[in-house]
Formats: sequence, structure tokens, C-alpha cells
Amino acid sequence: MEFVKTVNDVNPGNGDKIIEKEIVVTLDVMLAKRKMRSNELASQVGITVQNVSLLKSGKVKGIRFSTLQKICEVLDCQPGDILSFE
Repeated sequence: MEFVKTVNDVNPGNGDKIIEKEIVVTLDVMLAKRKMRSNELASQVGITVQNVSLLKSGKVKGIRFSTLQKICEVLDCQPGDILSFE
């Protein structure tokens, strides 16, 4: 699992304790399930292999919805299959 972004959130019912949550990218897991390589995904989605690698490593600040949509179409999955908020 790779972590993309940390979100500090104040839980109002918890004495103002800060809860850190992260967006976790599991694109590598879905690629393995689909038996697909990064370069194949990149060519079908229309992004560079480097961008796929950055997504897999979590070293991105964000992703366009149109790119996420194409990734989900190619991998036949839902955004929640490759992203989670933990």
C-alpha cells in the first residue's frame, strides 16, 4: 500500500484530538489482480509510464477525475478499489 496525502482532521466529539488519515493508493494491487503491467495501463489510459509509477508510489498531490475514470475503465474497477481513506 502507498500513501498519497495526510489529512489532519479534528474530531469534534473527541476533545479536539487530531486524527491523521491518509489516502491510500492500491493501484499496484489492482494491476496484479488484472495481470497487467504499468506500461500497458499507461498506453491504454494515455499517460506516461512515469506517471503510473508516481501514482503507484503515492508521490502525487492529486489525480484528474478524467484520468481516474480512464484507469477504472481499463482495469474494470471502481475508484474505491484503488483508493481508500484510512
